[in-house]
Amino acid sequence: MKNCVVLTGAGISADSGLQTFRDAGGLWEGYQVEDVATPEAFARHPQLVIDFYNQRRMQLRQVEPNAAHRALACLDEHYRTHVITQNVDNLHERAGSRHILHLHGELTKLRSTVDEDYVIDFDGEQTLADCDPNGYPLRPHIVWFGEEVPALGEAIALVQQADVVLIIGTSLKVYPAAGLMHFAPAHAEVYLIDPHPSDVAGVRVIAKRAAEGVPAVVEQLIEAA
Repeated sequence: MKNCVVLTGAGISADSGLQTFRDAGGLWEGYQVEDVATPEAFARHPQLVIDFYNQRRMQLRQVEPNAAHRALACLDEHYRTHVITQNVDNLHERAGSRHILHLHGELTKLRSTVDEDYVIDFDGEQTLADCDPNGYPLRPHIVWFGEEVPALGEAIALVQQADVVLIIGTSLKVYPAAGLMHFAPAHAEVYLIDPHPSDVAGVRVIAKRAAEGVPAVVEQLIEAA
C-alpha cells in the first residue's frame, strides 16, 4: 500500500463556511491577528483572546465537513494516508480521517500556560478561572504567531516517505508549513488543488475549490491504487 500525505489549509475549511483571516486583508472575523493570535496578545488582554476562541468554537459547532473532507477519509482504505493540516478545526476528524497531524494546534483543546504537556479536550466556553491541576491558567491549544511549530519535524518525516502528496486549499505562503512540499521524494506525485493556485514547477495543478476538486482527484487515486 502506497503512502499518501495530504497537506490542507484554510481553503478546505472555507468550503464548510469557516473563514480565514487571509481572505479579509489581514483580518480574522474582524480582528487584527496581533490582537488575538500572539502570545503578547494573550498576556495583554487574555479575556479578549479567550472570547475570540470561544466564538470560533461556537462557529465550528455550526458547520459540517464538506465533500473534500469526506473524500479524503475514503483514501484511508486504499493508501496509508496522513493528513497534515494547518487548520485548527476538527472537520477532518468528524469526516472520518484517522491519522491527522495539526501543525497549528486544535481549537477543541486547551493547555496549561506553564506545563505544555498538560492538554485537555475542550468544547465549551473557556473562562479566566480555568486552570490546570497546579493552579496555572489554561490557554487555547493554538500555535500562535511567533511560536515554534512542535509538530514540524514529524510532518517533514511523513512527507519524506510519501508516494503521493495532495496540497489542498493553501496559499503556500504560510511558513514553515509552505516548505513541506519540498521534502517530498523525487518519485512522488504532487497535486495542488486550489481555486487560485500558485505556479509551482513539477506539480499537477487543479484550479478548483476543495469541495469540487478533491473528490475527483481522490477518485482517480483510488482507481490507480
